[in-house]
Amino acid sequence: MSSDAPPAAAAAAPARAARFAPKLLIVTASAALALLLLVGGATWALWPAADKAKAARPKPAKVGEMHAGVASAAASAPLPPAAAPVVAAAQVVAAAQPASAALPTTQDEVQPGERPSERQDAPPVAAAEAEAPLDRLQRRLGEVLGPKGAVTAARSGEWRLLTRASTVAPPTQPAATHTGVAAAPVHATAHAEQVPHWGYEGRGGPQAWGKLKPEFGACASGQRQSPIDIRDGLALELEPVRFDYRPSRFGVIDTGHTVQVNVAPGNAIDIDGGRYELLQFHFHRPSEERINGRQFDMVVHLVHKNAEGRLAVVAVLLERGAAQPLLQSVWNHLPLEKGEEAAARATLDLNELLPAARGYFTYMGSLTTPPCSEGVRWVVMQQPVQVSGAQIDIFARLYAMNARPIQQLAGRLIKQSN
Repeated sequence: MSSDAPPAAAAAAPARAARFAPKLLIVTASAALALLLLVGGATWALWPAADKAKAARPKPAKVGEMHAGVASAAASAPLPPAAAPVVAAAQVVAAAQPASAALPTTQDEVQPGERPSERQDAPPVAAAEAEAPLDRLQRRLGEVLGPKGAVTAARSGEWRLLTRASTVAPPTQPAATHTGVAAAPVHATAHAEQVPHWGYEGRGGPQAWGKLKPEFGACASGQRQSPIDIRDGLALELEPVRFDYRPSRFGVIDTGHTVQVNVAPGNAIDIDGGRYELLQFHFHRPSEERINGRQFDMVVHLVHKNAEGRLAVVAVLLERGAAQPLLQSVWNHLPLEKGEEAAARATLDLNELLPAARGYFTYMGSLTTPPCSEGVRWVVMQQPVQVSGAQIDIFARLYAMNARPIQQLAGRLIKQSN
């Protein structure tokens, strides 16, 4: 038995060595890694700070790389449609610029080992050549963007887009209406354009005519305004008014204030040696003029003008009675739309509209509608003309009331023919 023990021990030794070999390898690798980290940390701690800053400084980008970056940013960022030509121009400039060209340094950038006082200024060049492509792109884009934004020039290679805040007018305080409901805020300019149109009632009624427009000032401040209540006329032997009326073509228009009849040229009156051509005639309900306080159902005003531009208006008072053929012919040609003239194929003889007796009152007054111009010669026929109730009602359907109130006489002389 003693002769077999040594060979068994010799066989077990290699097995133990093979079992401990991996553990030894792991311990050795860990020690090597710890030593490497220790050496690297010591090296970084002992490295001079100036070399650290130099290593951390980014290398200057080349012009070609910068242009490519700008083109990429322009392609990815949404721009207004007007800026598209500018971006396209920038891409062309970038393509033409050599890729190896370095960006120019500014005066703030000093190279290592160089003193600022030792720098040499660049020789002067033309303005177009001195402007860098990126600066020109920034300026062009700022011009295109206009009030929506501005591009400010900064350091070379730096891109700044500053949005410009729009000015918003402060909201106005809602105004209470006569119904008690608050009205929506209205901009001052829009409010100025919404001046009420003149009419015969409400905010644009006769009491406000003089304030609606500067040219309507005479409606409030005039001293010879019409209509008036005709009283105490001075009876005189006045020459009769000569009416030179003849059958004429005509057209009817609804002006928005009355029914107006435009008559073809060739009708006129002669008064006090002057001739006045007829321009048009129109209607008011009730009559604007009064005689000794009496107001009539309607009145027709025949407007004439002489060669010097002076106006003479003949007023024919209308009262309820028998039908009037000429008035019915006018009503038959009423237009379907306001402001559109309906031309009639028939003719009118205005002598049929005049009273049989031709006595009249005359005085100096004004137009009875804005701008209320003065210097108008008025001739008011003393005898009224009859029209039917149905004819009055037709006009009343269009204009129930379109008469200006009575104005002050203000000491004017009224003449009355015998």
